[in-house]
Amino acid sequence: MRGLYISIILTVLGSLFFIGWGLDELVAYATEDKITETKTTTIYRQLVNGLTSELSSLSSLELNDRVKKFQQHYQLDTSLASSKKIALPSSLIAQLTLPGGLLLASSANQYLLKSIANHPEFLLRLELPTETADDDNINFILTLTLYLSICFILILWLIPLTRRLYLLNNAAAKIGSGQLDVRIASSRLSYIKVLEQSFNTMASKLEKLVADNKILARSLSHDIRTPMACLRFGIEAALDSNSIEKKNNYLSRMDNELTRMEEMTSAFLDYASMERQGLNLKKQPTNICALITSAINDCQVLAEQKNISVQLTGDNTILYPLDYHWSYRALVNLISNAIGYANSQVLLTLTNNNQQLTITVEDDGKGIANDKLAIIFTPFVKLDADRSREQGHFGLGLAICSKIMDWHQGSINASNSHRLSGACFTLNFPK
Repeated sequence: MRGLYISIILTVLGSLFFIGWGLDELVAYATEDKITETKTTTIYRQLVNGLTSELSSLSSLELNDRVKKFQQHYQLDTSLASSKKIALPSSLIAQLTLPGGLLLASSANQYLLKSIANHPEFLLRLELPTETADDDNINFILTLTLYLSICFILILWLIPLTRRLYLLNNAAAKIGSGQLDVRIASSRLSYIKVLEQSFNTMASKLEKLVADNKILARSLSHDIRTPMACLRFGIEAALDSNSIEKKNNYLSRMDNELTRMEEMTSAFLDYASMERQGLNLKKQPTNICALITSAINDCQVLAEQKNISVQLTGDNTILYPLDYHWSYRALVNLISNAIGYANSQVLLTLTNNNQQLTITVEDDGKGIANDKLAIIFTPFVKLDADRSREQGHFGLGLAICSKIMDWHQGSINASNSHRLSGACFTLNFPK
């Protein structure tokens, strides 16, 4: 949300700055030294004509007194100016003798200049009063323009935000109606990218959770039918049998079926609860080589039983932040699977570069069919019919590995090894 706050501040401050600058330029242009003739200007020209006619009949010593009396009587700023100190072009000098004098403008106001007959060394200057009513109207218009401009800019800024919020609301409504594949498309004009990314992440996890639950329910309902049928048959057979030995045999078989049902249910429920456990990862810097070595040692007994060699190559000084428990479980799943399918050798390789940390697990078994590579990480999928659920294999090992890599923002890929000709699983952890 930091980007949202920054964009609001920049929009408000930027609009105030640019609009204020524009209005200042407008006012400066409007208040330039411009000469505007009005009805009141004609009256002041007549006053100037009358006063200069009267002054022309007076002596030089009487001029100042008469001008002061005129100023006091009419409350107009009137004064005598030396004609030598006022520089005017020749085209304007001629207008000084015309009726009404010469109308000029300064940064403050407008004024009239008129030559005085018989006294060419003086000019009469009459300051015209400023019309305050017009200024008040201009100030009101400028203030209104400022606020309307800010509102317009804020509306323009809000359009992308309201559009993204509208799309977010629609996407949430669609997900609520069952369309779990809905996502928010990214946009460079969005102020809430973090919120949209969080929404998409939530939607992806929700879709995956619902899909896993559907697979879990379908698989559990399918796989539990066989042991339930066996239990029903065993009960009926035990009830019909008169032999104690046969009854005990049927009860023993039912006990085995119950044990398999418990194992199956426990495995399914453990997988269903993994998503909640993934929210509490405890990532800490871990020596990756030591982690892999520990997983290999845990699988060593199984390797010795099948006479399989397990080797590790690569950098032994890599430290990487990850959850030790779940990463260890993923490695044990991959190594034990590799030992189960290998003929004589399992090879683990650890590589590190600037972009990612990579762990590969390869075996020299029969490999994976190309048409099965896309579904191998799907929960409850078993590619080998020889590994039955009665032996404790429920098709969850690789699905658990995939989920653990998702928790670490990494990936897991399956392929066929070029070195050992068997299966090859690659774990990629981002830097």
